[in-house]
Amino acid sequence: MTLFDNSQLAGYSGKKVLVTGGAGFVGSHLVDRLLALGATVDVLDDLSTGTAKNLPAGVNRLIERDVASPEPLSDYAFLFHLACPASPPRYQADPVATFRTAVFGTVRMLDEAKRTGARLLIASTSEVYGDPLEHPQKESYWGHVNPVGIRSCYDEGKRAAETVATDYRRMYGIDLRIVRIFNTYGPRMDPFDGRVVSNFVRQALVGEPLTLYGDGSQSRSFCYVSDLVEGILRLGALPDGPGREFPVNLGNPDEFTISELASVVEEVMKKPLERVLRPLPSDDPRRRRPDISRARDLLGWKPAIPLREGVALTVDDFKGRPGDLASDSLPGSAPRRGDPHRWEVR
Repeated sequence: MTLFDNSQLAGYSGKKVLVTGGAGFVGSHLVDRLLALGATVDVLDDLSTGTAKNLPAGVNRLIERDVASPEPLSDYAFLFHLACPASPPRYQADPVATFRTAVFGTVRMLDEAKRTGARLLIASTSEVYGDPLEHPQKESYWGHVNPVGIRSCYDEGKRAAETVATDYRRMYGIDLRIVRIFNTYGPRMDPFDGRVVSNFVRQALVGEPLTLYGDGSQSRSFCYVSDLVEGILRLGALPDGPGREFPVNLGNPDEFTISELASVVEEVMKKPLERVLRPLPSDDPRRRRPDISRARDLLGWKPAIPLREGVALTVDDFKGRPGDLASDSLPGSAPRRGDPHRWEVR
């Protein structure tokens, strides 16, 4: 018996919702589902890593600004806070800005939740576990994180965001949810975001060798984006009560080595793919797999899309975006921005 009932998703209908980072990969899929559930959705995004092309015409308003900006916002029933660079090349390009977004952006949304009484769901990350000494990772595990490494701006930024959020809950009683998101993939990923699924799919489509770091034996657990969004929505719809402030892992507990993922991409592409080995990046976790017992118990949630099916859907999406495969938009080049003029921009 779980605390969640599917009828609770109807609670989004007619409600005004803000999604920060809603023009990004995961955020835009969340926006799609909220609109389908009958919510009125505003998106706050500075478009530094997202693109307005990801947003459907049904979005009420795109607010183009930094999530930490003190400018006033409307009142919302739900705040979904996803704004923060999440791909290693992008968050490492400006680590100070990444840390500021992770912490000060979260404080900004916490103040909104305190001011209005809105329910706030914060997207944290499996990176809070660092290179874990416990496997699989439970929410009770405190992690093994390098506080001064090249990934620390993101890892420690998200850990600090969890800290200040739970303190707001204790001090002010805000209606808080925290999700720790494990590796997620699917349509609308930036082909140059530096994550292994997008790397492999892009390289396979343009005829480049698949780049494996280390010997390919490190493992990850890959969750298809629609499964992740379902878990986020279920947690957001769950009525408030004791224990809701504790983080919930959302990810796929099926574990694959990077070499096994490369083989799956080969199967989907129906051709052999050359592989090249490169040195393992600093602080790259060796293993990553969520324990999703809490999500099962609270939400009745588990992933439904197997890896091969999800990779095939991702390949189809990338094939439909040939222009995105041809040029990089990493920092130092012009950002990839969509046309925001269909919405009111502030």
